Amino acid sequence: MGRVKRPLPIAIAVVAVIAISAVVARYINNDTVERGKVTELLRAQAKGDAAKMLDLVDCPDHACEQLIRTNARKLRGKGDLKIALYQSQTAHALKSRTKPTRVVWFTPGRLTTVQCVLVRRSGNVFAGTSVTLLRLSAPIDRETSCP
Repeated sequence: MGRVKRPLPIAIAVVAVIAISAVVARYINNDTVERGKVTELLRAQAKGDAAKMLDLVDCPDHACEQLIRTNARKLRGKGDLKIALYQSQTAHALKSRTKPTRVVWFTPGRLTTVQCVLVRRSGNVFAGTSVTLLRLSAPIDRETSCP
């Protein structure tokens, strides 16, 4: 009789482990999605592709759009973009949050550039989240933090 009851607790434990693993994987993936979007934005900027940048950023106003175009023109460079430092204030968020991400990047032949990307995460780790880029700053001083 003891053997018949044993598979049920094992099955419950297996289902619980799978469910917890799925939640943890979704949680970790959110940071990857954010970083991927920010990197894609900066690569478009380094190529001078303002149109792609505007597709990636949900600009709330005309000033944001103008700054994107200016950044694309002024920060265009040759070669592969490299991220030297990535500091996200929305990393590991369990619920909706809007905060800046500070990114230090460079291309061959160019000194590091520091910019802030305003990131909004909507939703939660259980129901799912979405990542939206709201603004991209002009370059800031290398020692300055994002507002």
